[in-house]
Amino acid sequence: MKICVFGAGAIGGHVAARLALGGAETSVVARGAQLAAIQQKGLTVTAPDGTHTVQVKAGDAAAVGPQDAVIVTVKAPSLPQVAEAITPLLKPDTTVAFVMNGIPWWYFDRHGGALDGRRLPAVDPGDAVRRAIGIERTLGGVVYSACTVTEPGHVHTEHANNRVILGEVDGSDSPRGEAIAAYLTKGGISGEVTKQIRREVWMKLMGNLSQGPFTILSRQGIAGTLADPVVRAAVRRAMQESMAIAEALGQGFEFDLDKRLASSGKLAHKPSILQDLELGRPMEVDALFRVPLELARLVGVETPTLDLSIALATQAAAAAGLYRG
Repeated sequence: MKICVFGAGAIGGHVAARLALGGAETSVVARGAQLAAIQQKGLTVTAPDGTHTVQVKAGDAAAVGPQDAVIVTVKAPSLPQVAEAITPLLKPDTTVAFVMNGIPWWYFDRHGGALDGRRLPAVDPGDAVRRAIGIERTLGGVVYSACTVTEPGHVHTEHANNRVILGEVDGSDSPRGEAIAAYLTKGGISGEVTKQIRREVWMKLMGNLSQGPFTILSRQGIAGTLADPVVRAAVRRAMQESMAIAEALGQGFEFDLDKRLASSGKLAHKPSILQDLELGRPMEVDALFRVPLELARLVGVETPTLDLSIALATQAAAAAGLYRG
């Protein structure tokens, strides 16, 4: 199976390496120093299960050519560029899995009920992705992997519990998702398929939404941020508010918040949005923070802790010139 990872940064590089280790004919769309390094010396991942170097085809979409599946792992602000560039990768039946953080552009497609088909222009301006790729090709995705690019072509992942979860946006069985997941699992990362991909989106988003703004404000990794009991209590309230939004949207889930906080409190990892701030890259403020609050207003959920932390984090991103609302 020919699978291209579009966006071979930290997460994308890790996913691509696992696909290659699992036997997929893997390629990546990358740019800059990362592209040059992958072309010259391959893609290396250092993880708890060892150091792995794989050789993958790398270039722009035209150089890589048509694929059976594409896994998009870019940050949300880069989606318009994906829409412009992805066409050479697509055949009529190419699957495009969006393995990204935040509320996805497709969230209300085939959702059912009164909100079915609602557009989210903040994460897909002008329907650019919808027009370029289409909902028929689209597969939802969530990834858990605390990764950092330590040098061009080299990705470090902090823990062993790495997972990619895929699912159809209409909640149906997904043979195409199963095919991709099988390569990931064989390559050493847990590939999973669910019929409740929106619930998985919210379960992942809870961490981004509750912890991300506070790490931006503290300028520390998760462990350092949560070390202060006052901040820890505020993050817990933000997690509860996140769960309330999910519940109001019909995607409620049970979660042991104290266990999650105890686990998070051991992670020195800096969330990707804090890494973006420190490296001067565009920040995913809309998909991770502001669109979830938009949905909270839509369903009448009060979110005072999230409102304050996100407002301050948004100001920090704007002041750094990394977000334009």
